[in-house]
Amino acid sequence: MTLDETRAPWPARDGLRITAVRAIVTAPGGPPLVVVRVDTNEPGLHGLGCATFTQRYAAVAATIEQHVAPLLVGRHPADIEDLLRMVHYSSYWRSGPVTNNALSGVDMALWDIAGKRAGMPVYELFGGRQRAAARCYLHAGGATVDETLAAAEAIVARGYGHVRLQTGQPGLGAYGSPGTPGGYPGHPYPDGWDVQHYLRTTPALFAAARERLDPSVELLHDVHSRLTVKQAVVLARSLEPYRLFFLEDPVAPEDYARLPEVRAAAPVPVAAGEQLSSVTEAARLVRDGGVDLLRLHVSAIGGVTPARKLVALCELTGVRTAWHGPADVSPVGAAANIALSVTTAAFGILEAHEYPDAVHEVFPGTPEVRAGYLFPSDAPGWGVDLDERAADRFPPVPHLHERWSARVRRPDGGIEPP
Repeated sequence: MTLDETRAPWPARDGLRITAVRAIVTAPGGPPLVVVRVDTNEPGLHGLGCATFTQRYAAVAATIEQHVAPLLVGRHPADIEDLLRMVHYSSYWRSGPVTNNALSGVDMALWDIAGKRAGMPVYELFGGRQRAAARCYLHAGGATVDETLAAAEAIVARGYGHVRLQTGQPGLGAYGSPGTPGGYPGHPYPDGWDVQHYLRTTPALFAAARERLDPSVELLHDVHSRLTVKQAVVLARSLEPYRLFFLEDPVAPEDYARLPEVRAAAPVPVAAGEQLSSVTEAARLVRDGGVDLLRLHVSAIGGVTPARKLVALCELTGVRTAWHGPADVSPVGAAANIALSVTTAAFGILEAHEYPDAVHEVFPGTPEVRAGYLFPSDAPGWGVDLDERAADRFPPVPHLHERWSARVRRPDGGIEPP
């Protein structure tokens, strides 16, 4: 369907037009991934963009196909800013993660088309490289401190200089590491997570890491939003001797108004923002001094176009970037993260994920880490393609996140931010 009212009030300089916009949902690595494909009337010219909101993938796919696609068909793919603003305002209630992920898929796909039309990688359209590659980190987790540090040593041996450490806890366990079922017998919820146990044992993990790992290895940790403001400050101060590269998400996004308070009291750098779905809120986090490293899920804020505006703000305020890049960012999104990282002086670090073989099959050109670095592709556009036949073999499993998050509770049964 084409809506005549969405035509641009200016003449296009050529006959290139968008002919179709589709959502492809696939889960070759486990988490559901959403990719938008934008087709044009030029044979073979199409673009791919990441729209992955893995916890609500069906809602994003429906938004793309039922609401967004009719706005774009018939338009020229070069009008990226106008198309994004039109889609953004069309929902009336805006800046939510479902619409923003749909918007991101379109945004990245249009940049992919722009790069292919120019015969250039997208990073050159952003102004070119300021570094050869993006230094990245990987996650080390285990049921015990010894298991965590053994995993960290294996990661360092593969060339990584930055490692995120998470270790097990009784009950459900800490984020990013296994737990011990029934860890709190006699309590209403024996599989709970106890904040005081976490605050006592996390410094011991990093003390052991500094004893065992080379001093040059940079250490990171993800709280995953489970602390109050005061608890976050207590943890940050207890970790000061271990020289963390950053402490991630010390408080839940509902408490981000107090992140400047946490950062001012914390002797280690603070990284946050992956749960934000508003460019305005992300800008406020930077402007008000809430973060040392801005860590966004790029598709949740609408794609690389708004992300580049936040990058410029970071450059002007001394904040660095650390884009969210786990298994629930598609390889297309990973390619976009790399392009954003190598084209700014504000770059800090990039989260890496080593995708399994099935993902490489579905997404030819999937980025691969080399000696702790992610390099941008020199192919036109993002340099990542999608094999839809292969994608069809990996349908998503619903409610993976919900089954986990519903179990994140204290031993008394009270539910926690996951």
